[in-house]
Amino acid sequence: MKTDQSGIRARCLDLAETNKQHKVIMSSPSLLVLYGSQMGTAQDTAHRIVRQAQRRRMQVKVLPLDSYSVANLISETLVVFVCSTTGQGDPPDNMKNFWRFLFRKSLPAGSLGRLDCAVLGLGDSSYPKFNFVAKKLHKRLLQLGASVLLPVGLADDQHDLGSDAVIDPWLASLWEKVFALYPSLAEVIPLQEDEPLPPTYTFHFLDDVKEETDDRLRIPMDHTVPSQSHPFPARVVFNKRVTELSHFQDVRHIEFDITGSNIEFAAGDVVVMRPCNSPEDVELFCQLLRLDPETLFTLRATDNTAVPARLPQPCTVRQLVESFLDIAAVPRRSFFELLSTFATNELERDKLAEFSSAAGQDELHSYCNRPRRTALEVLADFPHTTAELKADYLFDLFPEIQPRSFSIASSLQAYPNRLQILVAVVQYKTKLYKPRRGLCSTWLASLDPAQGEVYVPLWVKKGGLKFPKEKSTPVIMVGPGTGVAPFRSALQERIAEGKTANVLFFGCRSEIKDFYFKSEWVEMTKAGHLVLFTAFSRDQEDKVYVQHHVRENAELLWDLIAKKSACFYIAGNAKEMPASVCDALKEVFQQEGSVTAEEAEQMLVAMERTGQFQSETWS
Repeated sequence: MKTDQSGIRARCLDLAETNKQHKVIMSSPSLLVLYGSQMGTAQDTAHRIVRQAQRRRMQVKVLPLDSYSVANLISETLVVFVCSTTGQGDPPDNMKNFWRFLFRKSLPAGSLGRLDCAVLGLGDSSYPKFNFVAKKLHKRLLQLGASVLLPVGLADDQHDLGSDAVIDPWLASLWEKVFALYPSLAEVIPLQEDEPLPPTYTFHFLDDVKEETDDRLRIPMDHTVPSQSHPFPARVVFNKRVTELSHFQDVRHIEFDITGSNIEFAAGDVVVMRPCNSPEDVELFCQLLRLDPETLFTLRATDNTAVPARLPQPCTVRQLVESFLDIAAVPRRSFFELLSTFATNELERDKLAEFSSAAGQDELHSYCNRPRRTALEVLADFPHTTAELKADYLFDLFPEIQPRSFSIASSLQAYPNRLQILVAVVQYKTKLYKPRRGLCSTWLASLDPAQGEVYVPLWVKKGGLKFPKEKSTPVIMVGPGTGVAPFRSALQERIAEGKTANVLFFGCRSEIKDFYFKSEWVEMTKAGHLVLFTAFSRDQEDKVYVQHHVRENAELLWDLIAKKSACFYIAGNAKEMPASVCDALKEVFQQEGSVTAEEAEQMLVAMERTGQFQSETWS
């Protein structure tokens, strides 16, 4: 009997190589990626690191920081932390418990002596506490004895090329350090970039199954306080436009009925909700992917990943696309990386490969980020690749719709069982033909209770602004535009409690077009409960802003702050207003307190440290 000696030898060599790879993988480190993410960017970056590790055939696990048992950190060997910064230097909601534990004074100095780690921060340098959480975490890990593989990465959303300008070289350095630490990894043959990784979930489509009712709108019968995992379906009572029809911006005053919800809130707190995609976008998405929106499916995880708790099982395709997949967001680079693995059309494949590469980031920003092109519009631009997409990869391709927060604009003392917000509907033009629209504000504006009952699942969380309990402490509030929302809540609450030392600086474009809550401020002023200063920037030739009135009222402000320990608050757009108001306030200190510029700066820093100065801004 003849045998093919060369064939046997080749198979033996293949087997030896496979065994070698298996041994290398078994001896390679287990990587843990932990993230703290508020809007999904840090989560996306964490998953990008996971995919890079999987291509290097590493064992890897990814978790939000608060889903990880932090006590286990002492036994970990290799961890990458990815975190954003929220508010005024605060950790994201899904890492707050971890944060509190890690900064316990009782933790021994060398408790993380086994750990090799790296910290990547995602921030925005237009905010004063740029990447504060990442810097503080990096410092704390060193204090606890961890070995830090490389300097903390400080990605900046304001960079011309966005966060990737820092993330790309930082990740390259990270893998160099990991390879130096574990030389066996260099022997591993990585998966090719155009080879798709296994999907996180697989879809199992069902036939003739009765659709269940939408649990999101089921009023909970127990007495739990509503939360992200158990929101309360609040009925929309009214949805009124509060700007003149001739005004360029549509701003809405919306009221929700929270009767029976167990929701309680104070001035400065925020309400949180998840928007839905528009019916038109849902229909177009299903057409492009050739999916029947009424089809039911169940999900199965390909590893030990949990199925998303807020998706019913079974679920319709329509429900998934409408309330879960963020198809209207500007896609991140990871979207193009995954999309390119499905491309069979040569032109589309080459373009997607370019957008996925480090060298193609300027081109990607010109195509996608600068004109704010949505993921849905990208799918329409790449029809051949879109036709090749498998439903199993939808959760890997599209992030989950993130919750949106709004300052509460009312007090329970003035409006029992009601919650009100003030929302500017986001709409603007880019080079694209179709105007760009904010997902949540556009969705909220579309809810019309006159057409039938409308419910919005929501919950409440503590905000960044805290108002004084002492009756005698005055408050000075600077809230131009929709920034006045938390101050309306504060004024209603304070007046109900007999606190009448209130000063409000309000600014808008025109007294007749966008002077929100004018009649209320007039009434409070007449009653002696409010001192009001208004700046209508476009009602005269020279533009007048709130900071001008802060300067003009230096004597009053100095008396309130220096002699009566008044608290000073700023709320509104983060662009230029907060810095301009702070500069005006420091000028007040210099003029009335006869102090130097440096001393005025130190006074403001001291006020911020003690909570006498607080701000809540958004971009």
